[in-house]
Amino acid sequence: MRVLVTGGTGFAGYHLCRRLAGSGHQVVALARQPDAAVDLEKAGGEIIGGDLTDPGSLERALDGVEMVYHLAAVFRRGDLSAARMQQINAQGTRNLLDAAHRSGTVRRFVHCSTVGVHGDTGRQPVDEEAPLRPGDAYQRSKLEGEMAARDYGRDGRLKVVIFRPGGIYGPRDMRFLKLFRSIHRSRFVMLGSGEVLYQMIYIDDLIDGILLCGTRDEALGRTYILTGEQPVTLNHLVEVIARVLEVPPPGGHWPVMPAYLAGMMCELICRPLGVDPPLHRRRVDFFRKSRAFSIARARKELGFQPRTDLETGIRRTVDWYRKEGYL
Repeated sequence: MRVLVTGGTGFAGYHLCRRLAGSGHQVVALARQPDAAVDLEKAGGEIIGGDLTDPGSLERALDGVEMVYHLAAVFRRGDLSAARMQQINAQGTRNLLDAAHRSGTVRRFVHCSTVGVHGDTGRQPVDEEAPLRPGDAYQRSKLEGEMAARDYGRDGRLKVVIFRPGGIYGPRDMRFLKLFRSIHRSRFVMLGSGEVLYQMIYIDDLIDGILLCGTRDEALGRTYILTGEQPVTLNHLVEVIARVLEVPPPGGHWPVMPAYLAGMMCELICRPLGVDPPLHRRRVDFFRKSRAFSIARARKELGFQPRTDLETGIRRTVDWYRKEGYL
């Protein structure tokens, strides 16, 4: 099958492309910078230059494509405006949906959303039917993209599956590197009690879930939360990382609100200059908001079953960071 993966040069997209190519599929990856995708080409992917804001490039990328995995997005960065996130994550998704519909060949469209559309869940794990309460511009743009995909599926223009991943980690991930480094260098500071909940998923388990979304008939028209088995407190997460790194666990807790206000000031100063602030509110939100989810629907309907426990996944991630010289 000829398969298009958007975001194929990113963390999860790269792993998905490798798995698909290893299964014999003809993988096409849409990349804004094709010259930077050497690793993906070695893994068996065909790179096509394009952009979600360029409908013409999407039509070229979709030539003969039967399956679309849409993972491309811009993430939270302090120097990115809400308008830019909306342009890529929401309107860019609509552009891709339009092009997939016009292609006449796409049999299924698997869309990557985020558990962040649920906002702060509190301590009780929630499922896919929980209220949607995005808490920032990134989450709002992702929800808008998700709703566009749902509309296409609902009115029959495309066969759509939506998944909402938790915090993704593993080899090649760079988003959690700052956390690992700060713990490794004894510079980590816990804001607040550390008892808020967080739920992570190891990259191999996520790819298993994504492929189930792309292959199981039961998935059509459905939305699935894909994350690890159980949420853990930030205190526990940090303790596991420290243990794997063989460093003393961080001690002490600092109040949250001064850091939150400092983040707000950094944003006000840096954003007009186009600079990514050294501290912004969404980073502080990591310490303020609980994210706890149930994967019962994916387990029951798709047979989804995360296989990697937290400590094993952290160890594999640390091994890769060390091998690449990041730690």
